[in-house]
Amino acid sequence: MRHTTRVRTIGILALPGFQLLDVAGPVDVFAEANVQSGRTAYATRLFAVEPGPVVSSSGLALLPDDDLSTARPPVSDTFLVAGAPHVSYGIPDNALLAWVANYAPHARRYGSVCSGALVLAAAGLLDGRRATTHWAVAEQLASDFPTVRVEADALHVRDGPVRTSAGVTAGLDLAVALVEEDLGSEIARKVASQLVMFFKRPGGQMQFSRQEEMTPGGRSALQEVQRWIIAHPAEDASLSALAARAGLSNRHFARLFQQEIGQTTAEWVEAVRVQAARKHLEAGERPKQVAIACGFGNIDTFRRVFQKQTGVSPSEYRRRFESHLPAD
Repeated sequence: MRHTTRVRTIGILALPGFQLLDVAGPVDVFAEANVQSGRTAYATRLFAVEPGPVVSSSGLALLPDDDLSTARPPVSDTFLVAGAPHVSYGIPDNALLAWVANYAPHARRYGSVCSGALVLAAAGLLDGRRATTHWAVAEQLASDFPTVRVEADALHVRDGPVRTSAGVTAGLDLAVALVEEDLGSEIARKVASQLVMFFKRPGGQMQFSRQEEMTPGGRSALQEVQRWIIAHPAEDASLSALAARAGLSNRHFARLFQQEIGQTTAEWVEAVRVQAARKHLEAGERPKQVAIACGFGNIDTFRRVFQKQTGVSPSEYRRRFESHLPAD
């Protein structure tokens, strides 16, 4: 592939309370690409909603190059919206969304880091597109914007001119992928090497997800059964066994559980067992031991279910997340 020598401007929009690494990470990747290519391949510009310093969620502030009153398209070759922890609570600023909806399509490609995908979606720019975001808000993105095809486990997604990434450090993965698009794999590999990161990180983002502890819900009879499952993940949790424990018929129990919990009993039990398995693996236990301790029956079933929910094998998860710190 032939790569041009022009300077590509990367515009990044930082909302008030933005996640600092969502901006600083990609900017450092593009700066390193300049070093590794031996020329100014990229120039970055920071956009803010209003003039003056924009304060991040960590309290540090950056001075933007432009704000919504001064930035006019076309300015950027690539336009990205950085994530912000508060974005999941709503984006009431219609003027901001109108600006994003007008500005982004003028760029050759546009996208987001982390929860910035919610801004793009609210601006109507992800309709009918494949996209990803931080695992913690992926369900919200899918629910609030049903026309968006959310790929919750992906680290970053490319769909036409749109580029979206998962949470925080996945913005670096996305930026390296953009460098590869523009300057080729050799330069991108050198950038990743210099920044001590994967050129292409193995697995998806769900291996990092830390959902809240499974908590019982629904009527008291269902909660009692759920508490028992959490306390005894290795025991028989078939539909018939659980229904008998609740004193209900199989059919009635299954209907109530689906209606009040929003999942089948099998789905809920599977999630409990995977959550328990994570703790065992993080404690250094071997996958075969964990499979038995968490009720998976055999190692093959454990591997399949664990891979489906986390994107990595139990052995790989143990290697990455095992704690080597002594207990207090």
